[in-house]
Order: sequence, then structure tokens, then C-alpha cells
Amino acid sequence: MKKPVLVIMAAGMGSRYGGLKQIDPVDKEGQIIMDFSIYDAKQAGFEKVVFIIKKENETDFREAIGDRIAKSMEVAYAYQDINNIPAGFSVPEGRVKPWGTAHAVLSAIDEIDGPFAVINADDYYGQHAFKVIYEYLTTHEDDNKYRYTMVGYRLKNTVTDNGYVSRGVCELNEDKELVSVTERTRIEKKEDGIAYSEDGGETWTSIDGDTLVSMNMWGFTRSMLDEIQKGLPAFLEKGLKENPMKCEYYLPAVVSTLLAEDKAAVTVLESEDKWYGVTYKEDKPVVVAAIQSLKDAGLYPEKLW
Repeated sequence: MKKPVLVIMAAGMGSRYGGLKQIDPVDKEGQIIMDFSIYDAKQAGFEKVVFIIKKENETDFREAIGDRIAKSMEVAYAYQDINNIPAGFSVPEGRVKPWGTAHAVLSAIDEIDGPFAVINADDYYGQHAFKVIYEYLTTHEDDNKYRYTMVGYRLKNTVTDNGYVSRGVCELNEDKELVSVTERTRIEKKEDGIAYSEDGGETWTSIDGDTLVSMNMWGFTRSMLDEIQKGLPAFLEKGLKENPMKCEYYLPAVVSTLLAEDKAAVTVLESEDKWYGVTYKEDKPVVVAAIQSLKDAGLYPEKLW
């Protein structure tokens, strides 16, 4: 069985922060959130990391993190390119938005020849998540179905005090397998709990804080890349008609299709860890304090590498 590879989606980083130079360190050693994820992954057993980036960010990215990691892990780069779409399709004039997370992962197809885990670049997932996903990927193979996995977090551990977040709300069956993921694009903490809105904040529906949500931490076999590739033309066909400038090909959508066709089963591994991320600049001090307290508790050395 091949060793799992860690795939990190970092192609969106430039757009959100106005260039990679602003990837903020979260400790006085100058380390960023990604350092901690990769450190946790290495402790769990991962030996190779594939960074999905924009080609034009490569120099900055290597400087900000890639070269540092390359001393301790095997590092590869894959480039998400908006022009990388099947023959017969063309990028709408004026479109700059990348094609979404499934398309991002597809960019790494030449670097992956076995099972792999996928994470966002700017989320802190906690040590437990990497342990359980590595263990799953090294003990399961496709049989009559694709055997995929996802780490689910308690919603209450993933909301911010500084605004709203979007999360994939998971529905599970009694075997702890994923039935569906529903994207809720506006979830907020309220005085009496957590609620989501589907009409821009006009009306709110409360949601249990213990609900499991997806933070885009997936574990796949190599088959997922073929399925993403197979589904891309149909996605473009529809998306370019309905929303040419903004349609995105999302990983959860590909997973949902495979579940609906009964081709895949997704085991949900639960993490009780608290998620940290900088969705808003006000979140930054919270993350810095959290990282420091994890170091104080002995979970991380001051300098990771």
C-alpha cells in the first residue's frame, strides 16, 4: 500500500490577503498556521506534502514556507491554472476566479499515485485530526465502493466571535458515514446560540453547536482524481451557462454526486479539537494566543523545524 500524501490547497491565498507577503506569522518565530498543520502531519506519519499554488506566487511561497518545509519533508508543487480546462471549453472573457477546490486538487494529479489527505492552507486542524486521517488512509482501500473519509468538527468549535463563517453541515447515518453535506454560507454566533441565514441575515434558523461540520479535511484514494476529471466537463457545461464568472467546482459536490450514485462511502472521523483560522483580521490575536497556549502545554516546541 502506498504511503498517504498531504495535499494543501493554497492557490486562493494571494487573493484573500493581497499577496503572499501578508501571510501573517502566528508566533514570534515567524511560523504560519500551515507550519503547524505540516508539523502535525509529519508527526502522524506523512512524509510528502504537495502545495497547490498559483504559479505567479511560487517565489513568494517558497520563501514564506516551502523552503523551510523542504528540509524536513518531501515537497512538491502543483499549479492551479484557470486555463487548465478540457478541450472544447474556454475561460469566459474577464473571469479571474479559479474553478474551485475540486479543480485545485485535480491540478496535483501528477504528484499523487496513492491515498491522500486534503486540507485548506489557512486552517488549524489540531493534532488529533492528522492522526486519525493517516490511520484511516493506511488501513482502508477501495473495494466494492471508494473508501473515503472526512474529519468532522463540532460546529461550536469552528465559529468566530467576529462575524459569520461558511461551513458544510454534515448528515450522517448510524454507521458514522456521510449521507450529505449542505453548504451553509452564513453561520453566526448569536446571544442564544448558533444560527444560520439563507437570505442575507433577514431570517435565522438555529442550529445545534454539536452538529458535525466539514472543514475541508478529506481523505481520498487515488480514484477521486479520476472522478474529478470525469465530472469536470459536465460541471463546466452547466456552470458556464448558469454562472460563467463565478461558478466553482467544489470537492463536497463531487463527493455528494458519488454518494448519490452509491459509488463511494465516506467514513466521518470526529475531532473534538478546536479549529482556528483567520477569517477576519480580528481573529488573529485569538489564533496567536491559542498557538502560544498549545506550546505552553508542551504540544509544540517553540521552533517547529
